[in-house]
Amino acid sequence: MFFAPVVRTRAVAPSFRSFDRSFERFVNEAFFNPAVQGVNVQQDDKAWTVTLDLPGVSREDLSIATEGSVVRIETKAEAARQYKAAYELPQEIDVDASSAKLENGVLTLTLAKQVPVSNVKQIEVR
Repeated sequence: MFFAPVVRTRAVAPSFRSFDRSFERFVNEAFFNPAVQGVNVQQDDKAWTVTLDLPGVSREDLSIATEGSVVRIETKAEAARQYKAAYELPQEIDVDASSAKLENGVLTLTLAKQVPVSNVKQIEVR
C-alpha cells in the first residue's frame, strides 16, 4: 500500500493546525503527563469542580489565581513540595462565586461559570 503526504493550502492550514495542536495537547495530557493523573474535573450547569491530589502541601504555601478562563495553581518557593500547573477551561470563571478547600492533601476547587452578558442594544428607527 502506498501513502502519499497531504498537501495543505494556506487557506486551510491554520484551522487544521489548531486542531492538530488541540489533539496533541489532549493526548499528551491524558497519557504522558504524570501531574495530570491526580486531577479530576467534573461540571454541572453552574460550575466546574476540580479535584487535585496535593499531599504534603499546606494552605499557607498554596497560591491560586484566575485570569479569564485560566486557573493557575502553584506553591511558594519555600514550600516542602513544589507544584505548578495551569488549566484552561472552556468558559470564563466567576471569581466571586468560586471557592477552594484543602483537606487531607486533596484540593477541591469549585469554579463558577461566568454568565455571558448580552451586549445587544436596540437602535431607534427614525
